[in-house]
Amino acid sequence: MSLREHALSLFRGAVGTVRPAPMLKRALKLQGDGCPQLLVKGQAFPVKRDLYLVGFGKAVLGMAAAAEEILGDHLTRGIINVPLGIQESLQRAGMQEMLLKPHSKIQVIEGAKNNLPDTEALKGAAAIQELAEGLTADDLLLVLISGGGSALLPAPIPPMLLEEKEKLTKLLASQGAAIQELNIVRKTLSVLKGGGLAQLAHPARVVSLILSDVIGDPLDIIASGPTAASSHSVQDCLQILTKYNLLHNLPKSVETVLSSSPTKPTAPENYSHVSNIILGSNTLALEEAKHQAEGLGYAALVLSAAVHGEVGRVATLYCQLIQLLCLGFAGLGDGPLSDELRGNLLQLAAELQIPGLELDEFLQALRGLGPDRPVCILAGGETTVQLQGTGKGGRNQELALRVALGLHRAQACTGASSPQGRCEILFLSGGTDGQDGPTEAAGAFCSPGLVAEALQEGLDVEAFLRNNDSYTFFSHFQGGHHLLVTGLTGTNVMDIQAILIRAMERS
Repeated sequence: MSLREHALSLFRGAVGTVRPAPMLKRALKLQGDGCPQLLVKGQAFPVKRDLYLVGFGKAVLGMAAAAEEILGDHLTRGIINVPLGIQESLQRAGMQEMLLKPHSKIQVIEGAKNNLPDTEALKGAAAIQELAEGLTADDLLLVLISGGGSALLPAPIPPMLLEEKEKLTKLLASQGAAIQELNIVRKTLSVLKGGGLAQLAHPARVVSLILSDVIGDPLDIIASGPTAASSHSVQDCLQILTKYNLLHNLPKSVETVLSSSPTKPTAPENYSHVSNIILGSNTLALEEAKHQAEGLGYAALVLSAAVHGEVGRVATLYCQLIQLLCLGFAGLGDGPLSDELRGNLLQLAAELQIPGLELDEFLQALRGLGPDRPVCILAGGETTVQLQGTGKGGRNQELALRVALGLHRAQACTGASSPQGRCEILFLSGGTDGQDGPTEAAGAFCSPGLVAEALQEGLDVEAFLRNNDSYTFFSHFQGGHHLLVTGLTGTNVMDIQAILIRAMERS
């Protein structure tokens, strides 16, 4: 098999393990008829009276379809809020397993066009709120949460209107507020976020099944934490509004909400009726890819599930890792060039501040790998792109093209004797939701010879990058052979990158 086929197989395996149906079926079971119990990853929750389901997020439709199949007649009623047009998109893609059956007990509300809160999302949030408020101590509420859930659960605290809340958060964003600051303000002004949904459902038992699309899987950040204790209070919100000089220019309704908000966050002990369980994450997807790579004969290592930062800096990190591996394959793993690359990598990793990355230990593990086995390095997370041009593409396609350019430049510096020339190399970056930017591609593949071939065909790679036009480059070049096209996957645990290297076969 080619490296491209191997990389595609690893990517599909990683995504497959966090698809809603297999993920739910592995984790969720219903046991017994007399006094049934809901088993979630080995934890038992008795179903004393009625079992209800609510959900919100981009992957929740598939999660709900799988949950209803498992729960059967024990499910009393459900409401889910999902992105506008998702049922039609999944129908068109032939993904029937992600859709609810006719006569389902689960009501589907579509909203949040372009991932922004709107009146439809507000209607769905109101229906979920009403259901939660009517629960009793003997009821059990199953909550399904995935990325995109925040926009699908807008419920501003009265008398504030959704437009007023949105105007305030847009104003904050325009003043340069960080996403964490925006989330703190949103949560403070929301009925359901920041643990609000769990509090409204009290005294019912609440079990949340979560598909994480956030680095580090923080429960209070994913979909703004509707069932998790918030670590922030109204004081934090006031500090942020003061910082951006907005405190004395607020609509009357916002002032009313802030003045009547509790000064301290709800105590964690008030969440004793809640169990938050992460079912799927980038880490889980990478573990599956590693397992599959080892099955294909690779020495496989996971770099990190929390890679983030500007796409050009992350591309440099991957290029230097590839160069270091090639030196190892060439028997030059302990020379001055290797030492220089290790120093550069440690400095770059310190600048990127990737959580939990022990690069020293990782580089030590790399040292022990010889040329007798192919090597696979896996990573995940989410990079950022500074948009300067008007082209089409996404962060994964741009990352792949920048890695290709970096490898081309490294080879140009070392000439014909480059250790890269002794290795077969492939780099892949793809979005697990199957979409990278406004294109049908999930990402792209690249190899060191890509840029040289493109130059021979008169394509200026740097011009494509300046215009953020990686998709156009890949779709024109070699008939789009380097694009990763998977179609919608119905899940989302951020992005996955893979570096595959093996010694060049001697002719």
